[in-house]
Amino acid sequence: MTLKEEIALRTFRSGYNCAQSVLSAFTGEMNLDENQAMHMACGFGAGMGRLQETCGAVTGAYMALGVHACRGSSENNEKKEKSYALVQQFNAKFEEIYGTVKCRSLIGCDLRSEEGRQYANENNLFEKVCEKCVADAVRIAEELMAKE
Repeated sequence: MTLKEEIALRTFRSGYNCAQSVLSAFTGEMNLDENQAMHMACGFGAGMGRLQETCGAVTGAYMALGVHACRGSSENNEKKEKSYALVQQFNAKFEEIYGTVKCRSLIGCDLRSEEGRQYANENNLFEKVCEKCVADAVRIAEELMAKE
C-alpha cells in the first residue's frame, strides 16, 4: 500500500467521504489548500450527494487528475484534452476492477434511506466496499500520473 493510499484511508476512517479522502491524498504534492479541497469535494460523497451515481472515490480521483493535467500546460484546450484523456483512462481501469463506477451498483443498497444506511453499517459495507474503492482510486490515479 502506498503512502497516498494510507492517507486516503486514514482520512476516510476519520469521517470524511470517499471523494474528500481520495482528493486529500494529492493535496500536498499539488499545492492545493487542503481545507478548500475538502470543502470542494464535500458534496461528491456517496455517488454525488448520496444520489449514488458516480462513486465518490472516482470523482475524487477525477478532481486530482484534473489538477494534475492542468499543471504545466499552456492553453485551455490542451489542458482539457489531457484531463479528459486521464479521466477516460482512469474510468476504464476502475471499471476493469469493479465492472462499474456507479455507487449504487458497488455498494448494493439505497443510501438515501435510513434503512439502506443501517444495512450498509450493519454489513460493514463502507469498510468492505468503500475503503477498497478509495484505495484503488488513489492507486490508479497515482499510476496514471506517474506515466506523465
